[in-house]
Amino acid sequence: MPNSSKISAAIVTHNDGDKAAAAISSILTHCKKYPINLYIIDNNSTDDTLERISYLAQAVKIIRLEKNIGFGAAHNKVLEQIDSNYHFVINPDITINSDVFADIVDFMEENPETVMVSPDVLNTDGTTQYLPKSVPTFKRLFLGRLSKKIRSEYVWKDKDINTPCEIDFCSGCFFCIKTECFKQLAGFDDRYFMYLEDADLTLRAKKLGKTYFLPDVKVTHLWERGSHKSLKLLTIHIVSCIKYLIKWRHKV
Repeated sequence: MPNSSKISAAIVTHNDGDKAAAAISSILTHCKKYPINLYIIDNNSTDDTLERISYLAQAVKIIRLEKNIGFGAAHNKVLEQIDSNYHFVINPDITINSDVFADIVDFMEENPETVMVSPDVLNTDGTTQYLPKSVPTFKRLFLGRLSKKIRSEYVWKDKDINTPCEIDFCSGCFFCIKTECFKQLAGFDDRYFMYLEDADLTLRAKKLGKTYFLPDVKVTHLWERGSHKSLKLLTIHIVSCIKYLIKWRHKV
């Protein structure tokens, strides 16, 4: 039977035990206003990730997968288990220093037309990570790697954002979505192994309501930009870009 709560959250892990333990600890420390059901889905880690988070088994629900099925597909494993009002998707390399869950939920309660929210994501030194906020297009996905101007437009780097505003892309490193919306959309499109599944979900969510960026809500992300360093991850990223562009070719 699903666990009922105001909020639920899920973290997908794969060989990142130290980061995941830090993320879980920060969540359990700072999530105070609303009870949370926190799920950890392990994508068949081959290191000691599960051992490093096992001491948290009393506080979280750990789901162990027998193979790495990808980011979105792993997150979808909680669809039948959650019975919350709001669901958070969180990377294992995220930490928080305040009750951002309450800040986001309170905003969504006060603005019921909102179905999805992304906070301001910071580097560990406190500077802003400029993550995409516009609809991904061929130009933005591919030429943006070569042109600072195109990339800046894609991530709104030159915009001075001081109040909540609507966006077209909520980064999968941390966002909140109405649980009923997440279920109605059947979660992430699991045809994306990794990358762009968050953009895809945002565009589908926009058909059900508004998707917002909250500049005053802050989370910290240890952003490693894997596809810029690993040929394997770059290949996965390119494949996801192609799948995304084919799927949305008549709409973006």
